[in-house]
Amino acid sequence: MKDLIIIGAGPAGFTAAIYSLRAQLDVLMLEKTGPGGQIALSDVIENYPGYSEISGVELMQKFEEQAKKFGLVMESAEVTAVEDHGEKKIVKTTSGDHECKAVIICSGAKPRKLGVPGEQEFTGRGVSYCATCDAFFFKGKDVASVGGGDTAVKESLFLSKMVNRVEVVHRRDALRAEKIIQEKAFASPAINFNWDSVVTSINGENSVESVTLKNVKDDSEKELPVQGVFVFVGILPNTDFINIVEKDEGGFIKANDKMETSVPGLFVAGDARVTPLRQVATAVGDAAIAATSAEAYIESLE
Repeated sequence: MKDLIIIGAGPAGFTAAIYSLRAQLDVLMLEKTGPGGQIALSDVIENYPGYSEISGVELMQKFEEQAKKFGLVMESAEVTAVEDHGEKKIVKTTSGDHECKAVIICSGAKPRKLGVPGEQEFTGRGVSYCATCDAFFFKGKDVASVGGGDTAVKESLFLSKMVNRVEVVHRRDALRAEKIIQEKAFASPAINFNWDSVVTSINGENSVESVTLKNVKDDSEKELPVQGVFVFVGILPNTDFINIVEKDEGGFIKANDKMETSVPGLFVAGDARVTPLRQVATAVGDAAIAATSAEAYIESLE
């Protein structure tokens, strides 16, 4: 039986592995697709301390190399369920079951996609799901911001400080964001609103050049010239495989400040948990705490 199983090989997963392996725990990491997580899709990262500029792939390679230096064992498998049997946990996967004393869930989250032509092709080349990460690269340009909730409007305000113009696209005729945030957005000369509209395609040659908008009331269409598209229509946690821990209405796992879930011996770190910020830096901090908490829990069983 393993001491610890880490689910997910993103920033949180590798950080948890580094801390746990240095504590001499017997660790297994499970990852269904490949190391890196969502951040591996980022062309350039400029807000992770220690690197003025680095690609997501390169940063994750460094995380992986460091974890493997301490003897990390990884297995490619999709986790289908986690069972709690008191001092023993069973992690079920597509390639078999694993027993362990503790689990750290670092399965992350993914942005809800628009599902329109051009979105996948231009991801990383004009299409982004994080203004904090990528706004800098659109200085002086015109961008579309899709969505009308708190996150969408906050991110649009952030973008408005960097770009030339933000074209907010919202399928309704009113925003869903908090009134105080709405007022700031309406007062910004850099933000324009396209009401009752949805994006039907993202267009361009080598990068984004425009979006096609459809009015949901009269079905009319127009092409909006922009050099970037920021999508804020929700985030989906990768937590469907586990149903024994307490989650919020969005499916994100609840945890205390020790990253302990509602089930003793199950911990969570990074984007899969309820958190106000989803960045590499916060995932790393979560994971350091989760690994330390898991170590203390495992020691308490002996």
